[in-house]
Amino acid sequence: MKAMIKTMLVVAVIIGLSTDGYSQKRTNNSTKKITKTSKKNNKVKTIKRTNVVYKNQKRKVTTIRSLPKATKIIKNNNRNVYYANNSFYELNGGRYLPIVPRVGLRISRLPVGFRTINYNNRRFYTYKGVFYIQINNSYEVVNPEVGTIIYQLPSGAEKVTINKERFYEFNNILYEKIQINGTRAYEVVGMIEIN
Repeated sequence: MKAMIKTMLVVAVIIGLSTDGYSQKRTNNSTKKITKTSKKNNKVKTIKRTNVVYKNQKRKVTTIRSLPKATKIIKNNNRNVYYANNSFYELNGGRYLPIVPRVGLRISRLPVGFRTINYNNRRFYTYKGVFYIQINNSYEVVNPEVGTIIYQLPSGAEKVTINKERFYEFNNILYEKIQINGTRAYEVVGMIEIN
């Protein structure tokens, strides 16, 4: 009897962990009011790249020589983009350069580990700082809407200064550090114009 109870407890714990551990969106079942704290009053919408000052002017780029056999080739704006192991690459001088996919690129399946963000009656999927929306049976890379909130910056985000105010930039998306109910978060405040 004790062995059966232990087995049932183990199964219950495993089921509980599997449903909560792989949750795709942050939910709050309480009726508490969300309090957002921001230091900046003036919001950025679209900014010219010449007005952005990066903390580190140079950035190290690592290339690879070969891609796995399971690599998919995606045509995007008459360019080949190579998709392997949830990462995107372009061929550059005989080596593969990791890239962030451009707006408009479509993939058939979301990367493993994506997160779901609901904002303004739209559902975004995000992975490594790239935002997707579902269009029919594919997922298209898009820019998020201003006001979208994430709770962790992508690993390649850089500190930037615009008009003496600090922001974070990744893939031409500008984020402002904020507090939501005492938790650190990042709000999309604008985009950097692409020349």
